[in-house]
Amino acid sequence: MQHLTLETVPMPVPGEHEVLVRVDAVSLNYRDIGAIKGEESGAGMPFPLTPGSDLAGSVVAMGPRVTRFREGDAVLGTFWAGWIDGDWPLGARVLGGSLPGVLAQYVVLHEDWLVRAPRTLDAVQASTLPCAGLTAWFALVEKGGLRAGQTVLVQGTGGVALFGLQLARAHGAQVIVTSGSDEKRRRVRELGASHVIDRIAAAKWDVEAREYTGGRGVDHIFELVGGDNLGTSLRALRQGGRISLIGVLGDYAMTFPSVPSFLTRPVIQGIGVGHRRALEELVRAVDAVELKPVVDEHYGFEQLPEALAHLERGAFGKVVVKVSGA
Repeated sequence: MQHLTLETVPMPVPGEHEVLVRVDAVSLNYRDIGAIKGEESGAGMPFPLTPGSDLAGSVVAMGPRVTRFREGDAVLGTFWAGWIDGDWPLGARVLGGSLPGVLAQYVVLHEDWLVRAPRTLDAVQASTLPCAGLTAWFALVEKGGLRAGQTVLVQGTGGVALFGLQLARAHGAQVIVTSGSDEKRRRVRELGASHVIDRIAAAKWDVEAREYTGGRGVDHIFELVGGDNLGTSLRALRQGGRISLIGVLGDYAMTFPSVPSFLTRPVIQGIGVGHRRALEELVRAVDAVELKPVVDEHYGFEQLPEALAHLERGAFGKVVVKVSGA
């Protein structure tokens, strides 16, 4: 991470509709690694760039026309700046992408780019919601219409996968998890996974998934790998089931056989995080069921390189940078 430097700059001042936020914690995402290495393409990122998109913090000052918050409010940033509800607007931009990010002690954000934080979580836990938590919620609840008794399959044990496990279980669904790690398979069982598949030993994990569902197939699959794995997901799916395209850990191109897709009649939908209204609903749900996000480790602000290295090695859940003393 030789491109990182820690700089001291003047305290930002909020404009009319802006809020000055003391950043307490920042949850890291894989896209942050790409941004720092200069590998993010097509994002129109201005350099030098402050990375990071997911913050939890507190309001310390406001512009004269701010109406949504008061000083002292605990807040979360939204991943997409400007996507309030409905369809994704073409003008929406990402913090830490085409807009400056949040790995700073203080940031100024438009009041529309913030929501109130959950009452039941501390800042480290809450910071994991804007990207990973919302992605899982948007796939399962906002778009997927998840119902009790359904079966959800998540691939791996990263942040989105574990939020998918926790949210699906909270809704009364059964959850299958695929993982190549003995230790991680043990840990997802403790989180409530209904069935766990060793994706290395079970080369055809779709066969085992179908057997677990009595031959019916899985209702909803989190496709987090990409490449040819999409074809395997398709073979594990029930007729009319749903595949949420979320990750590209294997390959940016996804392929699948055409004839089985005609017969399976799948709903295949890309998920690009979600809008502010859905994040507000997720916050209410987290408080209602007292869901505790899985944080593998948190690091101090000056330990950002170590935190990024941990993320790059592979985390069980989320890796968070604790910026302030919250």
